[in-house]
Amino acid sequence: QVQLVESGGGLVQAGGSLRLSCAASGRTFSSYHMGWFRQAPGKEREFVAAINWSGGSTYYADSVKGRFTISRDNAKNTVYLQMNTLKPEDTAVYYCAAANRGVVLTTHTRGWNYWGQGTQVTVSS
Repeated sequence: QVQLVESGGGLVQAGGSLRLSCAASGRTFSSYHMGWFRQAPGKEREFVAAINWSGGSTYYADSVKGRFTISRDNAKNTVYLQMNTLKPEDTAVYYCAAANRGVVLTTHTRGWNYWGQGTQVTVSS
């Protein structure tokens, strides 16, 4: 098992930046692919970005490609989401997720085994 704790959310103006962090504890961090999802009020949870267990491959939703960057530090058991040029439509609760590295990395929420509690990101216009 792995426990995930997100931090770094907050209120920012459109065009600004935030960096989210997700600290993992429990099993070996490199045993997991890591991902970020978000959920806006009244909407389903959606994929944002993912990184494979080694950090060698990254994936992004089209809506954030070129603005967001996912990275991981396996020595610190932490995954990051650098968010630049934020837009009001990026407003959501952002969740960190982990998937066992033995499975194919997916953008579907059902493919992820562990979730954090979420951190609120609000982008004002």
